[in-house]
Amino acid sequence: MDMSVLNKLSYGMYAIGTLDGTRPAGCIVNTLIQVTSENPIIAVSMNKNNFTYEAIKKQGQFSVSILSEAVDRNVIAELGFVCGRDRDKFCGSKFTLDAVYGLPIVSEHACGYLFCEVIAMHDAETHCVIMGRLLDVMEGVQEAPMTYEYYHRVMKGKAPKNAPTYQEVKRMPERAIEVSYVCEICGYVYEGDITKEPDSYRCPVCKQPKSCFKKM
Repeated sequence: MDMSVLNKLSYGMYAIGTLDGTRPAGCIVNTLIQVTSENPIIAVSMNKNNFTYEAIKKQGQFSVSILSEAVDRNVIAELGFVCGRDRDKFCGSKFTLDAVYGLPIVSEHACGYLFCEVIAMHDAETHCVIMGRLLDVMEGVQEAPMTYEYYHRVMKGKAPKNAPTYQEVKRMPERAIEVSYVCEICGYVYEGDITKEPDSYRCPVCKQPKSCFKKM
């Protein structure tokens, strides 16, 4: 089965925020839809291994920051490729807590915000489809919303292994590319010998140093 056909499905890019007690938690998702129009219900698919999934089950509420094309790439790297069990992912000026619900949101380059209360959680084997009743919305910046296609094509981003849309990176034939390296933070693949890059080289997606790359 040619799984690459699934890449033609359209998605957005969203930051999910919730609380683990009083500590902010969250992650990046691309599988989020509006299910109903009256008393709107939002559905989001999330891997059961995600710490954010555990926190949402306990908290019963979550926020959605609709990311724009201008969002800092480190926002995606920090929320999408690092586990929140042992790290505060919402530190820094790019994040804040909503004044009404106290939920963490992305404060810069978000097109809008949704605040939801969990009404159901449906098992989907490795993932869970979380149904949330829309409690409130908040306007963001007037910028183009980021699509998953834009994230892949323009930002050269990759999907983490917990993402519903994850597909294993296939290596190019040895004759075409002798060696390649992958960023352990965001999954960006550098085709060629990264050791020849200067020490100042940074990953074009998450801006981490070349020491974060490992040989494939």
